[in-house]
Amino acid sequence: MTTSLSPPLILARGLTRSYPVGDGAVIGINAVDLAIAAGEMVVLKGNSGSGKSTLLALLAGMDRPTAGELTVAGHALSAPDGVDLTRYRREVVGMVFQSFNLLPTLNVLENVCLPALLAQKPAEKTRTRALELLEWLGLAPRLAHMPAGGEMQRTAIARALINDPALILADEPTGNLDSRNGRIVIDLLAQLNRESGRTVVVATHSDLADALATVHIRLRDGAIADSPCHG
Repeated sequence: MTTSLSPPLILARGLTRSYPVGDGAVIGINAVDLAIAAGEMVVLKGNSGSGKSTLLALLAGMDRPTAGELTVAGHALSAPDGVDLTRYRREVVGMVFQSFNLLPTLNVLENVCLPALLAQKPAEKTRTRALELLEWLGLAPRLAHMPAGGEMQRTAIARALINDPALILADEPTGNLDSRNGRIVIDLLAQLNRESGRTVVVATHSDLADALATVHIRLRDGAIADSPCHG
């Protein structure tokens, strides 16, 4: 958690993302103010079209704000040329997607190692770290197999952690899983948050993570519907 001397890991002021449509615009995120301390487990909720995925895309550096300010782990993402976004996405943020986004031609170990190798980290050190993560996730016997079934999201979590990011963003991580595997994934994210103090933001329609969250945020029409609720 932050102290009075520690800045928030995520700080947004008037954060806005709009998309031009004809003579007008569609608002994805509308003047959001947000401060999230390091080490929080955040559950982000809202109906389809509420802005959850837009907010995650902004936090991930996959999109840029139209207006306002956004700083994540000291990186000013709202500055036009202030951040090397490719490096930011590889080293600061780990993403876990509903659709897994694994490469079908790579086995479990290769999928996990790929982001670190793209970041030009040493191959042997990368392999050692990947093996540690896969052991923790119960995938050590599956290293040379192609990811399949319930193990795909666990592989994606290991891949998201390989570069030791400050922030984990999970976009509907249980959406393509049955209830048992969905619970396993949420419990793993919560364990990661508790044991390593890593900040985790989960955008979801599910209630599986509600009891494990330290911060609850609800979006409606691109804006925060209520003040973020702690605990």
